[in-house]
Amino acid sequence: MTDRLPPIAFERLSATQQVAAQEVISGPRGALYGPFVPLVRSPELMSAAQKMGEYLRYRSAIGTRLSELAILVTARQWNQQVEWAIHVPIAQQNDISPDTISAIALRQRPTKMTEDEALVHDFCVELHTQKQVGDGTYFAALARFGEHGVVDLIGINGYYTFLAMVMNTAQTTVPVSPAKPLPE
Repeated sequence: MTDRLPPIAFERLSATQQVAAQEVISGPRGALYGPFVPLVRSPELMSAAQKMGEYLRYRSAIGTRLSELAILVTARQWNQQVEWAIHVPIAQQNDISPDTISAIALRQRPTKMTEDEALVHDFCVELHTQKQVGDGTYFAALARFGEHGVVDLIGINGYYTFLAMVMNTAQTTVPVSPAKPLPE
């Protein structure tokens, strides 16, 4: 598989692209990698996406641990190897267990999750597979996370679906990672 939209040297970017790239580089990510490599071709879209992603990844109402779990479920749903490679180590650093990560990779419901993890997992799987969330799961999430948390959880799923679509189409090169690749 060939990277269809590979990295472009910073000095070869247009002035508008350089400004958008520098926003990403100067932010918490610290570099232009993953989905931002293909997205730099549309600097305004990349700028808007990186702002949304920065909020959802680093400051969502459900917290980093549960956000990382939602990201892994979304990466698995989209067979997105780049996001998987990037986020498995982050999820592990945020106390998502190796057993939970392995089960998600195998498209299985993890058996040993906290209540919050089970709720996030089930919400995400329902949203991706059913294209909606059933009343039981919705109202449980609403009771636990409030409207703000539920909307952020939906946003995480949508944002990382968008990134998966970009990178799956671009065939973005998977970075070196301690994470095992997703099985086919």
